[in-house]
Amino acid sequence: MAIDRIDKTLDNNCMENILEIKNLNLFFGEYQALYDINLVLKKGEIHAIVGESGCGKTMTAMSILRLLPKSAEIKSGEIFFNNENLLTFSEKQMRTLRGNRICLIPQDPMTSLDPLYTIGNQLIESIRTHSSVSMHQAERKALEVMDLVKIPDAKNKLNFYPHEFSGGMKQRIIIAMALSTNSELIIADEPTTALDVTIQKQIMDLIDEIKNEFGTSVLLISHDLALVSNYADSISVMYAGHIVEEAPSADFFKYPRHPYSIALLNSLPTRNPALKLNTIQGTPPAIQENITGCKFHPRCEYCKPEICATNIPILKEKSFKHYSACLIK
Repeated sequence: MAIDRIDKTLDNNCMENILEIKNLNLFFGEYQALYDINLVLKKGEIHAIVGESGCGKTMTAMSILRLLPKSAEIKSGEIFFNNENLLTFSEKQMRTLRGNRICLIPQDPMTSLDPLYTIGNQLIESIRTHSSVSMHQAERKALEVMDLVKIPDAKNKLNFYPHEFSGGMKQRIIIAMALSTNSELIIADEPTTALDVTIQKQIMDLIDEIKNEFGTSVLLISHDLALVSNYADSISVMYAGHIVEEAPSADFFKYPRHPYSIALLNSLPTRNPALKLNTIQGTPPAIQENITGCKFHPRCEYCKPEICATNIPILKEKSFKHYSACLIK
């Protein structure tokens, strides 16, 4: 059964949207990885994409940057950045865009910096690659952004190598690179992975400060709903390559609609030792698995097989700006 397409552009002026993904379909050979992805990010806001590993979050982000594996193919859809369709850009145009107007904060700060060059070398190279400035101007800019991300003794730290920094400090350097080019959009792909909880908060507070001070838009990829709840303005929940729920953050956490979202929220740990930790039975399906109907139905406690195993749900507005793709709830 074909998936019904929807045009779910929100009812705000399109000039307020920095990013719009419309009906994006991504394949690896004969296997489909993303199904009609529709997503809107407003200027100066944080939009989070959440879900378990393997649900398509990173593939959605990499589609925006056109940094997909060679075996991946976008077969249909549009990705608008400031009203320009990135899928029509040449590779040369994309190289100009990446790291300049759109910047990526990758998952692993431990391996994202070149161990053979100093932090100063890498920051200055990034600045000079994206702007016509002298070495002296680039060094001054590097010191400014290091101060912005609260790296102490910045002038001295320019001479440090990556291995001389903690994981949290490395992530601050990567964020500094984003600031150095005045990026309009930051894609933060699991930016707190491998960091302890106190450092996680520091990094997310820093990203939030950048959003508020510079009006930078942030697409936040995460599986950590507890963390997301404190920072995101709006949320998309992904499962098996589908967006199954989308809502303003406050509404989502107060009134989750989709059974998968409810299960994710119920699995969050609490401070009450008497309460048992809930889990979602089973695992997300592999891309090769042929599941008819709703992809979540084999794991869903609300499932009615005669309905859910034969029909494909589409996103529908359940309340104001709150969309869910469920045939039962």
